[in-house]
Amino acid sequence: MTAMMTVETLEGDAQFEAYCAKPARTPRAAIVVIQEIFGVNAGIRRKCDTLADAGYLAIAPDLFWRLRPGIQLDPDVPDQMQEALGLMGRFDQDAGIRDIQAAIQTARQMIGGGKVGVVGYCLGGRLAFMSAARTDTDASVGYYGVGIDTLLGEKNAIAHPVLLHVPEEDHFVDKDAQARMHAGLDDHPKVSLYDYPGEDHGFAAEFGARRSETAARLADERTSAFFAEHLG
Repeated sequence: MTAMMTVETLEGDAQFEAYCAKPARTPRAAIVVIQEIFGVNAGIRRKCDTLADAGYLAIAPDLFWRLRPGIQLDPDVPDQMQEALGLMGRFDQDAGIRDIQAAIQTARQMIGGGKVGVVGYCLGGRLAFMSAARTDTDASVGYYGVGIDTLLGEKNAIAHPVLLHVPEEDHFVDKDAQARMHAGLDDHPKVSLYDYPGEDHGFAAEFGARRSETAARLADERTSAFFAEHLG
């Protein structure tokens, strides 16, 4: 079952929308799905639907609501890609983390106080790492997160398991940045990194030219196993 729902901000002064996919039976846990720079588009909604099929309550909050609510963009359309990059430049990431925490709290209430994980893509991959350090999520997964090498100062705040998927040919995250990620995180007891040789940014997208089927399936299998272990 899928529907749009509202989430109240932590401050209690506003509400924003989120896409919600519910499993057919009692949820085994909940997962907050963190958008790319393209908004809660069809690909992100499909991610939620797949998680619901696996037994999770899945919520994808509209993190761009302060800029323009309801944004849905297609990365394969050049003008929409440029619009998305512009939105990224205006996005307040600290406010986004607070909204993710609000979504986590809402999801936890919906499942009666059980475990809640996060999974994010692109911008969402970065925010998933930040969430691991700044929220009470129980497990975090980031796909091709941008700029994680600049966030390594937050790693000591990570108390719960983190999984990062790193495409080696990511044109937004160069080899030096990837090396810094490994140097800073390989010895962290809660963090695991998987590298994907030959793969580029967006390889696990549900739709469009960016998807690389074999690598996407492998990464998603690893994510599924990770959440099964740490969320139940």
